[in-house]
Amino acid sequence: MDVAVITGSAGLIGSEAVRLFADKGLRVVGIDNDMRGVFFGADASTAWNRCQLQANVRGYTHVDADIRDADAMETVFRRYAGSIATVLHAAAQPSHDWAARDPITDFTVNANGTLVLLEMVRRYAPTAPFLFMSTNKVYGDTPNRLPLVEHATRWECDPSHSYGIHGIDETMSIDTTMHSLFGVSKASADLMVQEYGRYFGIPTACFRGGCLTGPAHSGAPLHGFLSWLVKCAVTGQHYTVFGYKGKQVRDNIHAHDLVAALWHFFQEPRVGEVYNIGGGRHSHCSMLEAIEICERLTGRPLNWSYSEDNRAGDHIWWVSDVRKFQNHYPGWTYRYDLGGLLGEIHAALQDRVGEDQPVASK
Repeated sequence: MDVAVITGSAGLIGSEAVRLFADKGLRVVGIDNDMRGVFFGADASTAWNRCQLQANVRGYTHVDADIRDADAMETVFRRYAGSIATVLHAAAQPSHDWAARDPITDFTVNANGTLVLLEMVRRYAPTAPFLFMSTNKVYGDTPNRLPLVEHATRWECDPSHSYGIHGIDETMSIDTTMHSLFGVSKASADLMVQEYGRYFGIPTACFRGGCLTGPAHSGAPLHGFLSWLVKCAVTGQHYTVFGYKGKQVRDNIHAHDLVAALWHFFQEPRVGEVYNIGGGRHSHCSMLEAIEICERLTGRPLNWSYSEDNRAGDHIWWVSDVRKFQNHYPGWTYRYDLGGLLGEIHAALQDRVGEDQPVASK
């Protein structure tokens, strides 16, 4: 049976991919050592999701190992050599705030860990598509130089600009910009994934995600914008908006829709590709608009405050132009719009949070 190796398998994208690839008939080997709990604390642990995968996904094999450990990775790849049909790399240190606290760990996880996996693929599965979850942070704060127009609840790109209608495409430069240390570690990995594709002829793709979210997201203050926001709305915990008057815009894509895109690439792989992938114009909102939706979902005001200090390198406005991927894979479409996405996160968090603590009363 063909094997899909999925790193970060208990996380948001990894767990969604485990379920989809298993449903499609592949045997899934998941690699995840719950570093999210180390990064963001016990509340952000993905142990609950790993337990669900082990209990509910037939044929799922879990490997508790660090992607930086070349010996441990070689053990996995040598064991399944000849059967590996794809490698989906979703493990990462995902926060630019956390990266500044410990740049060495951030870089070794994101850059070195990716290099270890690429080398394992080159040695043991050189024809297997390597699908890498990159980030729009590889562009640094270059999007903030766009002609932005302030509206009542959001910033927008001037529609006369080439990005103003469909969003930002893959031609945006990643040079001469402030990335955040996280953005640099992910850009390093992104370039290495492209290079292994182009230099060694391995089918690879970098998916430069916008805000990736869904009900399996273990949101935390330092990562997981919508998931953490909805969790605060459900529990009554405090939420802080950082800078830009709360009008910063993010596009948001449900993990299901993203993983469906990965599946399309896996079926018809290409070499050394790069795709901006997110909610695009289909699913995007500002912080203020997201807060309003959350308040409608819960029927009460959100406990939030505003800090004038924006995060270094943060985007004022980001909307992905996904037309390149849609042109390559016209069978891919969105299932979730913003309302459906937030409603599903809200319902899941009510159930999950309720297991540990009472939901805040109206």
